[in-house]
Amino acid sequence: MAASLPLEGNAWSSIDTRSRYSTDPSAVPDGPLKGVRVLDFGRILAGPFCSQILADYGADVIKIEQPGQGDETRSWQGAGEAAAWKDDVGPISFYFAAINRNKRSLTLDLKKPQALEVVRALVRDTDVVIENFVPGGANRLGIGYAELSKVNPRLIYASISGYGSDGPYSQRAGYDAIAAAEGGLMHITGAPDGGPVRPGLGMTDMSTGLYTHGAILAALYHREKTGRGQHISASLFETQISLLINIGANWLNMGRDGQRYGAAHPSIVPYNTWRCQDNIWLALAANNDRQFRTLCQRINRAELLEDDRFSTNALRVEHRPAIDSTLDSVFSARTSIEWLRTLDGSGLAHGLVNTIQKAFEHPQTAARDMVQPMEWDAVKSGQWKGIGVPVKFSETKGTVRQRPPTLGEHTDAVLAEAGYSEDEVERLREQAAI
Repeated sequence: MAASLPLEGNAWSSIDTRSRYSTDPSAVPDGPLKGVRVLDFGRILAGPFCSQILADYGADVIKIEQPGQGDETRSWQGAGEAAAWKDDVGPISFYFAAINRNKRSLTLDLKKPQALEVVRALVRDTDVVIENFVPGGANRLGIGYAELSKVNPRLIYASISGYGSDGPYSQRAGYDAIAAAEGGLMHITGAPDGGPVRPGLGMTDMSTGLYTHGAILAALYHREKTGRGQHISASLFETQISLLINIGANWLNMGRDGQRYGAAHPSIVPYNTWRCQDNIWLALAANNDRQFRTLCQRINRAELLEDDRFSTNALRVEHRPAIDSTLDSVFSARTSIEWLRTLDGSGLAHGLVNTIQKAFEHPQTAARDMVQPMEWDAVKSGQWKGIGVPVKFSETKGTVRQRPPTLGEHTDAVLAEAGYSEDEVERLREQAAI
């Protein structure tokens, strides 16, 4: 973003939309963040998930990785996955690929002074830095906000950590499952008569990435009005506390602890999953009294409407076991396909509990371009399939332009853009700085 003065009127009007780098024209960003450059020191999930959103929206994201090893997720191959990759392309995994598309990989040994000079050279023409070192770690390396903002006062610097930049736990390592445990999510996740359960995805990590990407955009907007950059601090723990929403409000205002309800909702009945005759589960919700009447009519159980225990949602919540037991027997009497036909057009929110395969075969998945295949010779099949961009823009599309990078793939190109000659790049390589 080239503007250096505060703006009036449209705060985005001065963004330099010229590409800052030379590459295949088909890979040049063309989205709402075209012209924004990001240096991404993030690893694992929260940071890379954040920067991938920015990349999907057109930002030029340069991923800084450790020589030889790279982001830890490069080595996180699932059982049997090695057979899907060619032998000479590692380290790589589908986990890494899922959150690092549309980025360029630059390897730097940040413990070498020559590598720090490269960082400072890049920061002069950078809009956003993302890092997820333990608080203070970036400062010790010489790439903290205080140091880099001297090079570029307009820099937006986003730090992601386990617990935040201060407080008694700030120096602890942070992981998704631990934040989910300490932040209350595991306490309310699982069956009522079972133990706490980790959600099947890294929801706290990804939610932190989502929060941070939004904060970065807000900071960029503020910079376009004032000319000033700033430091953003986000954490897994604070994200998880914020996500407690209604459960947290009930505790803060009534002293009522959260409970585990399985697939059910603590404040709405019926809102659950039911096993059908063909052993497929159906998810269904009746969010208000009108919808409950519609449900009773569709399932031919009008007598439930005459039962005083079920006349309002508040009463249904009080008598949850009775109505759930009744619906258990109702839905188990017919197949899932029969129930889909019965509920079609009812206005009730409902759907099958799909396997991952069925989710990707869902007609809406294809209709909304949520699978993006791309040629990639590192995969033995010759094709890599990525998940599409979930938010659609009417004027400036988010796109999957580039496959995920192999480790250090763009090192020479990025350094050339920063003004390094071929001899200087070779010298950095001899010094093991790259």
